[in-house]
Amino acid sequence: MHVFDLIAEARIGEALRNGEFDNLPGAGRPLELDDDALVPAESRAAYRLLRNAGLVPRELEALREIGSIERALGSVRDPTQRRQLVARIRLLRLSARLARKR
Repeated sequence: MHVFDLIAEARIGEALRNGEFDNLPGAGRPLELDDDALVPAESRAAYRLLRNAGLVPRELEALREIGSIERALGSVRDPTQRRQLVARIRLLRLSARLARKR
């Protein structure tokens, strides 16, 4: 650990012991995080910048839709509907790959 890391950890620990983090706004509520889990780490900053500008790359749209479909697959029991969703995921993965190569 670097010296600055040690100093920061010590100050954070001291603040915790003194109760300085108690009663902060939003305490006890889940964090509202952007779901960038499907975006490669090296691309997240660029995608966030584009999204904040109102532009969403096709690859990111495809990856988000894939994540959404994969979460929904757990509750789908109809075999025909499951096959359709799996086919959609395959198509979206291909689309994302092609968008990445452009």
